[in-house]
Amino acid sequence: MINCIAVDDEPKALDIIKIHASKSPDINLIDSFTHPEKALAFLKDNYVDLVFLDINMPHISGLNFIEKLQYKPNIIFTTAYSEYALDSYEFEAVDYLLKPIEFDRFNKAIQKAKRLIQLNTLHQDSLLKTFIFIKDGYRQVKIIIDDILFIQSEGNYLNIETISSKVVTRMSFQQLTDKLPRDVFIRVHNSYIVNLIHTNKIEDNHIFIKEVKIPIGIKYKEGFVNYLKTC
Repeated sequence: MINCIAVDDEPKALDIIKIHASKSPDINLIDSFTHPEKALAFLKDNYVDLVFLDINMPHISGLNFIEKLQYKPNIIFTTAYSEYALDSYEFEAVDYLLKPIEFDRFNKAIQKAKRLIQLNTLHQDSLLKTFIFIKDGYRQVKIIIDDILFIQSEGNYLNIETISSKVVTRMSFQQLTDKLPRDVFIRVHNSYIVNLIHTNKIEDNHIFIKEVKIPIGIKYKEGFVNYLKTC
């Protein structure tokens, strides 16, 4: 599923994108904005795969909007002016849709974005990931993966204990483990994931990492023991 937003100063143009998006099983339109400043504020704290972006907007043009982004999502430009097409390619846009946007043309752009995102995902997965960014309050904190000792769940929050610090983030175990190599980060308890690299010893149904004693849950014990046999 492609998570996306739409930015256009014309409410009617956004309505058309919403209608088209509701017909497409490949995209999830999270939100839409008539004010690009509000969209920029949203993107500071939220990641999306794709942005439908009008080019000719007051105060901030679509091209200036891209320059202000902290990260670069995929862009599909939407505009009533064909003369902007050349400028859009300089920003490596996925596609360029002329208003009024027909669904067939909209869907072709979505399929193009889908293929591009899949290719980028395969490329990134083939690289050795050494760090991740985790949201801690209003900050995005860079964490070196090898420095993570263990992760503890407390309600809706996770405490990520590293060699030098602790990061608290509001996310699920599943969301975090999707970012981590599964051959060294093992869930051993309802409330704990451990990094086997930093495990000092395993004794009496507990894992010891530095001075911390972490319990091995009953329902995780058999799977954990079987995994250790393969190491």
